[in-house]
Amino acid sequence: MADPKEAQDDHDASTDNVEDTNHDPHFEPIVSLPEQDIKTLEEDEEELFKMRAKLYRFASENDPPEWKERGTGDVKLLRHSEKGSIRLLMRRDRTLKICANHNIMPLMELKPNAGSDRAWVWNTHADFADEKPKPELLAIRFLNAENAQKFKMKFDECKEEVRKSLEGSMNSANKVAEKLEELSVNDDKTKSSGDKKEEVKEEKKEEKAGVEEEEEEEEKKK
Repeated sequence: MADPKEAQDDHDASTDNVEDTNHDPHFEPIVSLPEQDIKTLEEDEEELFKMRAKLYRFASENDPPEWKERGTGDVKLLRHSEKGSIRLLMRRDRTLKICANHNIMPLMELKPNAGSDRAWVWNTHADFADEKPKPELLAIRFLNAENAQKFKMKFDECKEEVRKSLEGSMNSANKVAEKLEELSVNDDKTKSSGDKKEEVKEEKKEEKAGVEEEEEEEEKKK
């Protein structure tokens, strides 16, 4: 039978060893690296909408073509503070790699995906998820129908806002063009008026010269 005292000593020794093993001394770093701010390019944008979803793209290059999962994460609608443009941005969880990045345009239309009430399909002519812009057919699926409807409502609101902004820009451009044309016409009228005045002056000079010649001839006859 083991001596209780020896057993207690063995226990104390094992505890000491554990404490030594778990000891975590602090060492000052040899090289000090300054903290750096990582730019997400979202600093100048206002977040209009954010919700978790799963994104798919239609891989038309495959044989046969098929839907492929592109990522799960937060889909955002962001308005640029200066440009006024609105884009859809989605990053994958953990890696934060972009899986969707394109501007919202008035002609985009969300359509139900295979009759599902929690998924939408739409086309974009220039998605920058792979850095180089390319057309994509995308599908997005939400947790439930309520979330899907919230996304569609905000998406359609953004489309209308972009449409009005584009119309305003076009109207402004048209007004500038009309103003320039008006100024050009007025300038032509001014030049035309000036030319007529010069013609009248020349005619008067010619008339005066003719009268003087007649007077000289009469003087010679006398």
